[in-house]
Amino acid sequence: MTAAAVRTAPVPAPRGPLDDALPPHPRPPGRAAGYQRVLHQVARRELRLLADLASWAPPAEPARTAALTGHADLVARVLLHHHEVERSAVWPALLAAVPAADADAVRAAVGDWTARCARIDAMLRDLSTAARQWAVAGTATARDAFARGCRALADAVDAQTAEEERDLVPLLDTHLTAAGWATIATAARVRLTPVEQLIVLGLAMEDACATDRARLLDGVPRSIRMAWRLTGRRRYRAAVVRLRGAPPAA
Repeated sequence: MTAAAVRTAPVPAPRGPLDDALPPHPRPPGRAAGYQRVLHQVARRELRLLADLASWAPPAEPARTAALTGHADLVARVLLHHHEVERSAVWPALLAAVPAADADAVRAAVGDWTARCARIDAMLRDLSTAARQWAVAGTATARDAFARGCRALADAVDAQTAEEERDLVPLLDTHLTAAGWATIATAARVRLTPVEQLIVLGLAMEDACATDRARLLDGVPRSIRMAWRLTGRRRYRAAVVRLRGAPPAA
């Protein structure tokens, strides 16, 4: 702008007793904690939705079976990869960064995480078997086994992520540097097709706050970011409607 505008500021009002009583605005989570919580929310939501959708699905309709089991496969691959990144990069970096006085407690929490996630990983592989059996058999029994597997996984992931977000996730923002987290995030991208990348981006953005949405878009390759803005959002909405019978929450 070439012209200067004259601005007037309102006269500050004295703070009253109510102003002093208001709690401070909570600090939003940093990139590391925000990423973890967004991905956990995707896994929890999609596994529970799959359990509900499969329970009502026709047992012998190949197209519908393929849609549900295909989505379960995508969620499982993302979650398995997430656990591998945590095992190989996130928790080792955290253990190297925490003060010596806290190391034993963090190591114990990571040990508990390891046991819980090993069980979840086994359940994810069992779900893949149940999905193939449903596709081949096309029976109500096979469908119900798949739905039960999704629901059991949703319950297990609910419990495991609640504990992780209580005991470990807050420590990431406290002890990992921004550069350290960026290195982990860049090296840990899951291998997905461009279409799958757009679907996962949409799933992650669906329940995310404005800050996390901006971070998610900033963290994907430029080609995916442009594709999302041009056609990806619309295609994601259409894919969700086909899968769920309703548009995404946001």
